[in-house]
Amino acid sequence: MGFSVLMSVYAREKSGYLKEALESIISQTLPPDEIVLIEDGPLTVELEGVIEDYKRKYPYLHTFRFEKNVQLGRALAKGVELCANELIARMDTDDIAVPDRFEQQYTYMMEHSEIAVCGGWMEEFNDSGTYLKVKRMPEHGADLYCYAKYRNPLNHMTVMFRKSAVIDAGNYCHFPYLEDYHLWSRILVKQGQICNVPKVLVRMRNNDNVYERRGGISYCGQYLRLRNLQKRIGLLNTREWIVASVITLQMTLSPTFVRKFVYRKILRK
Repeated sequence: MGFSVLMSVYAREKSGYLKEALESIISQTLPPDEIVLIEDGPLTVELEGVIEDYKRKYPYLHTFRFEKNVQLGRALAKGVELCANELIARMDTDDIAVPDRFEQQYTYMMEHSEIAVCGGWMEEFNDSGTYLKVKRMPEHGADLYCYAKYRNPLNHMTVMFRKSAVIDAGNYCHFPYLEDYHLWSRILVKQGQICNVPKVLVRMRNNDNVYERRGGISYCGQYLRLRNLQKRIGLLNTREWIVASVITLQMTLSPTFVRKFVYRKILRK
């Protein structure tokens, strides 16, 4: 049984980053037999050039284009439907997979048929290539389930999941900023098991603007809507919902420099 890699690209992304991401996929110790790349609306000439070049070289790179930008949740939902394989690995178009990422996850998923989604750690670096931090995650069981009540339990760009489990949970939804956490919450309520491999699987670009995007009124409001959904579907009880909502308010409405300090010095190990 093979596996697919699912990616989504839009006009604001950089062609050089896309090329690096694709190279890290193609050069894996266990490469995929299919890459599904969703073009989320019109792209730049540079991005189109990279995509066409790789499609010529690698016939297993398949694309689907939306005529206008539909945003990540809708793009990934379409991509899941298009993937031919039961196992699907997510990959962002500006990150770099470590050489044996897919081999590690594929082996784990084949040996653990009960697991719906498998993620891992990620190493953060900036545009100059400077190492920042490693984001470690709980591995499995009660620790991970408890973690999921208050924080996103999986690094999205590191996951490999079973298509059937994602479809059964309702697939990705249009839920800006938090499409993945929204999906994992629904999978957990469906009794789907998730886990994290205790190794770095992806090197993620992380510059200061990421801390700005994780705050503000709009981001806070969306996160509180997610908390309400988590309570409604039974992931959170009333006490947990209150605690999670207070944490959300504190983090999202804090000044950017405070969020940066918390993420880099407290939430990253």
